[in-house]
Amino acid sequence: MKIINIKTYILGVAVLFSASSCIGDFEEFNQQKVGGPENFYADFTAITDPMKAIQRGFQADYQLATNLNADMFSGMFSTASQFNGGTNNLTYLMMDGWNNRIIARQQDTFNYSIVIDNAAKSYYNGIDFTATFAMKKVLKVLVAARVSDRHGPVVYSKYDTPNSNGITDFDSQQDAYNNFIHDLTIAIADFQKVQNTSATQNVEDKAVVKKSDLIYGGDIGKWAKLANSLKLRLALRMSYADPAKSKQYAEEALASSAGLISDNADNALISVGQHELSFIIYSWGDCSVGAPIMAYMNGFKDPRLSAYANPATDPATYINGKPQYIGIRQGIDLINGQPTYGGYSQPAARAASGDYFSGVNGKFKLFTAAETWFLKAEAALKGYSGAGDAQADYQAGVGQSFGEWGKSSDVAAYLADGVSTEAPYIDPKNANNNILAGDSQLSTITIAWNNSDSNEKKLERIITQKWLALYPDGPEAWAEQRRTGYPVLFKVRKNDSGGLINTDQMIRRIPFTNDTKNSTFNYAQAVQQLGGPDTGGTKLWWDKK
Repeated sequence: MKIINIKTYILGVAVLFSASSCIGDFEEFNQQKVGGPENFYADFTAITDPMKAIQRGFQADYQLATNLNADMFSGMFSTASQFNGGTNNLTYLMMDGWNNRIIARQQDTFNYSIVIDNAAKSYYNGIDFTATFAMKKVLKVLVAARVSDRHGPVVYSKYDTPNSNGITDFDSQQDAYNNFIHDLTIAIADFQKVQNTSATQNVEDKAVVKKSDLIYGGDIGKWAKLANSLKLRLALRMSYADPAKSKQYAEEALASSAGLISDNADNALISVGQHELSFIIYSWGDCSVGAPIMAYMNGFKDPRLSAYANPATDPATYINGKPQYIGIRQGIDLINGQPTYGGYSQPAARAASGDYFSGVNGKFKLFTAAETWFLKAEAALKGYSGAGDAQADYQAGVGQSFGEWGKSSDVAAYLADGVSTEAPYIDPKNANNNILAGDSQLSTITIAWNNSDSNEKKLERIITQKWLALYPDGPEAWAEQRRTGYPVLFKVRKNDSGGLINTDQMIRRIPFTNDTKNSTFNYAQAVQQLGGPDTGGTKLWWDKK
């Protein structure tokens, strides 16, 4: 495993709450980069550069911050590499030195935010940056929500306002979610306010958004849709923990004039240049496809399969001499690692709009139209006003996903399939890993909508297809699987947690690391808010089903 970090620069922990130090560090870097202070302040570079860095930072340290935790637990990915002798996160021995990157990357984002705030005050005083700050607000919510969905309590609303003793408090996950919704609601209104101004108004603000925006190229209306769609996502995440507020927030999003990301033309994809998975997968061989996603796609005869993965190259996996798509089961004895399992299927992400995992023009997926329709389908099941018809929403979600991956011509036949189910898993290297027909770890859900099914079965169908459509967004997929119990995933065979994580219940969260315990963050408060021991077996606030 290689430790990677592609950020342009790193703000140290010492500048966490020091506005002057943040500005100084940033100014020194940029004046060297762009050729002196006259260029540094021109064209709002002191704001646009850190805004771009926040967006690029979503994939920074990707292997440790995301791929070796949430990605793997989602069922979408696995590995043939025997990290730490084959005893690690994947076998439920939590790796402190890996998992500490989760909060570290959030700190980078929030430090950049402080840089932007102080640059606006110090160098561009009097200019109205309403849309710029709304954009920054949405990005901060995205980052903090990903941290909270892994750890639980998160330092969010009080990040830059420590107590008098220098200790910074956490938000409980419940408070954090309400704060996320509050901030997104403000951002939606701010985007719409600027969007509705004439071409001669908010000129500087619009110019900064355009120059900073690696997602929509400065389209403020699309940013409003993203913020509103995120509001709907978070509202549904709360549905078992706080049904009343879930309904309230979801119905606000469904009724909002901002609209939702309902068509692939509005998908939120960050242009990152070289996607870090391009070398994690194809150069290092450290990331393979997960067994569950291949079992579902093989069983469903899913046309997206060739876009999501490459056929295995190991002849031992061939059937009648023909290469197959086969993933690696998480939490198994990898025997001798890559020499044994390295020839199983590699992940791919060949979308209609280009290769997400490209080493030159990669895209980091934040939110797509398919997710919106699946959220609406679930909201319709729950009777939320404005959600529409569950069947129509479900079918639209599948249709948008097929469109995203260039398979639209195949969607009608796929949606009509009321027979196909998840395929058994056969591991030609170790039969002990097999999951055969009739095993409770195999789902019996089909594809075609059936109005006579129970709401619970309809929910499994919705979330299973949503999970497939979320690929390759492992963190979101893992969060939804924990919240709903769907899709049905394979359990680890090798549990090295020492009893801290129940094999049948699976891992529920990532424990805080020593870096957090020894930081100026109020760790004792976070554990109290967690409501259970700081282990991988403790459920998060929204995990109430």
